[in-house]
Amino acid sequence: MRYTIILSILFLACTYQANECTEVYLIRHAEKDRSDSLNKNPHLNQDGGKRSLLWNLYFENKKIDAIYSTNYNRTIETILPISIAKGIKPIIYSASGINYDSFLKKQKGKRVLVVGHSNTIPGFVNGLIEEDYYGQINDTVNSNLYIVKKCPDKINHNVIQIHSLQQ
Repeated sequence: MRYTIILSILFLACTYQANECTEVYLIRHAEKDRSDSLNKNPHLNQDGGKRSLLWNLYFENKKIDAIYSTNYNRTIETILPISIAKGIKPIIYSASGINYDSFLKKQKGKRVLVVGHSNTIPGFVNGLIEEDYYGQINDTVNSNLYIVKKCPDKINHNVIQIHSLQQ
Protein backbone atom coordinates (compact mmCIF):
# COMPACT_ATOMS: atom_id res chain seq x y z
CA MET A 1 0.00 0.00 0.00
CA ARG A 2 2.78 2.39 0.95
CA TYR A 3 4.61 1.75 -2.36
CA THR A 4 1.39 2.27 -4.30
CA ILE A 5 0.95 5.71 -2.77
CA ILE A 6 4.57 6.66 -3.43
CA LEU A 7 4.36 5.44 -7.04
CA SER A 8 1.10 7.32 -7.53
CA ILE A 9 2.64 10.53 -6.24
CA LEU A 10 5.69 10.11 -8.49
CA PHE A 11 3.49 9.37 -11.50
CA LEU A 12 1.33 12.44 -10.87
CA ALA A 13 4.41 14.62 -10.38
CA CYS A 14 5.90 13.42 -13.69
CA THR A 15 2.60 13.86 -15.51
CA TYR A 16 2.14 17.35 -14.09
CA GLN A 17 5.69 18.33 -15.07
CA ALA A 18 5.26 17.02 -18.65
CA ASN A 19 2.02 19.01 -19.05
CA GLU A 20 3.85 22.16 -18.00
CA CYS A 21 6.30 21.89 -20.91
CA THR A 22 5.66 23.71 -24.16
CA GLU A 23 7.21 22.45 -27.39
CA VAL A 24 7.53 24.83 -30.32
CA TYR A 25 8.59 23.82 -33.83
CA LEU A 26 9.68 26.72 -36.01
CA ILE A 27 10.31 26.66 -39.77
CA ARG A 28 10.94 29.13 -42.50
CA HIS A 29 8.53 29.10 -45.42
CA ALA A 30 9.30 26.75 -48.30
CA GLU A 31 10.97 27.85 -51.54
CA LYS A 32 9.21 30.82 -53.10
CA ASP A 33 8.70 31.90 -56.69
CA ARG A 34 11.50 34.37 -57.47
CA SER A 35 10.48 35.14 -61.07
CA ASP A 36 9.27 38.66 -60.17
CA SER A 37 11.70 40.42 -57.84
CA LEU A 38 9.15 43.20 -57.24
CA ASN A 39 6.50 40.80 -55.92
CA LYS A 40 6.49 41.14 -52.12
CA ASN A 41 3.97 38.33 -51.65
CA PRO A 42 4.97 35.48 -53.97
CA HIS A 43 3.54 31.98 -53.93
CA LEU A 44 5.65 28.85 -53.53
CA ASN A 45 7.44 27.50 -56.56
CA GLN A 46 7.40 23.81 -57.52
CA ASP A 47 10.21 22.94 -55.07
CA GLY A 48 8.35 24.83 -52.36
CA GLY A 49 5.23 22.78 -53.01
CA LYS A 50 7.28 19.61 -52.63
CA ARG A 51 8.85 20.89 -49.40
CA SER A 52 5.42 21.74 -47.95
CA LEU A 53 4.46 18.09 -48.55
CA LEU A 54 7.73 16.99 -46.93
CA TRP A 55 6.94 19.10 -43.86
CA ASN A 56 3.50 17.48 -43.78
CA LEU A 57 5.10 14.03 -43.79
CA TYR A 58 7.54 15.06 -41.07
CA PHE A 59 4.73 16.25 -38.79
CA GLU A 60 2.33 13.46 -39.75
CA ASN A 61 2.88 11.47 -36.54
CA LYS A 62 3.58 14.43 -34.28
CA LYS A 63 0.88 15.95 -32.13
CA ILE A 64 0.34 19.62 -33.01
CA ASP A 65 -2.12 21.73 -31.03
CA ALA A 66 -1.77 25.06 -32.87
CA ILE A 67 -0.24 26.46 -36.04
CA TYR A 68 0.96 30.04 -36.39
CA SER A 69 1.74 31.71 -39.72
CA THR A 70 2.49 35.19 -40.94
CA ASN A 71 -0.06 36.49 -43.44
CA TYR A 72 1.87 35.82 -46.65
CA ASN A 73 1.12 33.40 -49.48
CA ARG A 74 4.41 31.54 -49.05
CA THR A 75 4.02 30.94 -45.31
CA ILE A 76 0.37 29.93 -45.49
CA GLU A 77 1.06 27.61 -48.45
CA THR A 78 3.96 26.02 -46.55
CA ILE A 79 1.77 24.87 -43.68
CA LEU A 80 -1.45 24.30 -45.65
CA PRO A 81 -0.96 20.51 -46.03
CA ILE A 82 -0.29 20.20 -42.28
CA SER A 83 -3.24 22.42 -41.45
CA ILE A 84 -5.57 20.33 -43.61
CA ALA A 85 -4.22 16.97 -42.40
CA LYS A 86 -4.54 17.94 -38.73
CA GLY A 87 -7.73 19.98 -39.07
CA ILE A 88 -6.12 23.02 -37.47
CA LYS A 89 -6.86 26.54 -38.73
CA PRO A 90 -3.66 28.62 -38.75
CA ILE A 91 -3.47 31.60 -36.42
CA ILE A 92 -2.12 34.64 -38.25
CA TYR A 93 0.54 36.51 -36.30
CA SER A 94 2.70 39.57 -36.90
CA ALA A 95 6.40 38.79 -36.62
CA SER A 96 7.11 42.31 -35.40
CA GLY A 97 4.33 42.30 -32.80
CA ILE A 98 4.90 39.01 -31.00
CA ASN A 99 5.10 39.01 -27.21
CA TYR A 100 7.00 35.85 -26.34
CA ASP A 101 5.86 35.68 -22.70
CA SER A 102 2.20 35.96 -23.73
CA PHE A 103 2.73 33.43 -26.52
CA LEU A 104 4.25 30.90 -24.10
CA LYS A 105 1.54 31.45 -21.48
CA LYS A 106 -1.19 30.96 -24.07
CA GLN A 107 0.45 27.80 -25.45
CA LYS A 108 1.55 26.34 -22.10
CA GLY A 109 1.72 22.56 -22.23
CA LYS A 110 1.04 22.43 -25.97
CA ARG A 111 2.94 21.57 -29.14
CA VAL A 112 2.95 24.44 -31.59
CA LEU A 113 4.19 24.91 -35.15
CA VAL A 114 5.30 28.40 -36.24
CA VAL A 115 6.17 29.34 -39.81
CA GLY A 116 7.87 32.60 -40.69
CA HIS A 117 10.76 34.06 -42.65
CA SER A 118 14.55 33.99 -42.81
CA ASN A 119 14.72 37.29 -40.94
CA THR A 120 12.09 36.42 -38.28
CA ILE A 121 12.32 32.75 -37.27
CA PRO A 122 15.78 32.93 -35.59
CA GLY A 123 14.59 36.00 -33.65
CA PHE A 124 11.44 34.15 -32.63
CA VAL A 125 13.55 31.26 -31.33
CA ASN A 126 15.85 33.68 -29.50
CA GLY A 127 12.80 35.34 -27.92
CA LEU A 128 11.50 31.99 -26.68
CA ILE A 129 14.83 30.91 -25.20
CA GLU A 130 15.63 34.43 -23.94
CA GLU A 131 19.08 34.35 -25.48
CA ASP A 132 20.64 35.82 -28.62
CA TYR A 133 21.79 32.42 -29.88
CA TYR A 134 20.62 31.94 -33.49
CA GLY A 135 21.59 34.21 -36.37
CA GLN A 136 19.55 35.12 -39.40
CA ILE A 137 18.98 32.35 -41.96
CA ASN A 138 20.44 32.72 -45.45
CA ASP A 139 17.64 33.54 -47.91
CA THR A 140 18.25 30.28 -49.77
CA VAL A 141 17.87 27.99 -46.74
CA ASN A 142 14.41 26.46 -46.34
CA SER A 143 15.28 23.22 -44.53
CA ASN A 144 15.89 24.39 -40.96
CA LEU A 145 13.68 23.06 -38.21
CA TYR A 146 14.14 24.75 -34.86
CA ILE A 147 12.79 22.89 -31.85
CA VAL A 148 12.31 24.63 -28.51
CA LYS A 149 11.10 22.73 -25.46
CA LYS A 150 10.44 25.03 -22.56
CA CYS A 151 9.63 23.57 -19.16
CA PRO A 152 9.37 25.51 -15.89
CA ASP A 153 12.89 24.53 -14.85
CA LYS A 154 14.65 23.88 -18.16
CA ILE A 155 14.89 25.03 -21.78
CA ASN A 156 16.16 22.77 -24.56
CA HIS A 157 16.63 24.01 -28.10
CA ASN A 158 18.29 22.85 -31.28
CA VAL A 159 18.13 23.19 -35.03
CA ILE A 160 18.17 20.36 -37.54
CA GLN A 161 17.92 20.34 -41.31
CA ILE A 162 15.24 18.30 -43.00
CA HIS A 163 16.12 17.55 -46.63
CA SER A 164 14.29 14.23 -46.79
CA LEU A 165 12.67 11.74 -44.47
CA GLN A 166 15.58 9.32 -44.86
CA GLN A 167 17.68 11.29 -42.34
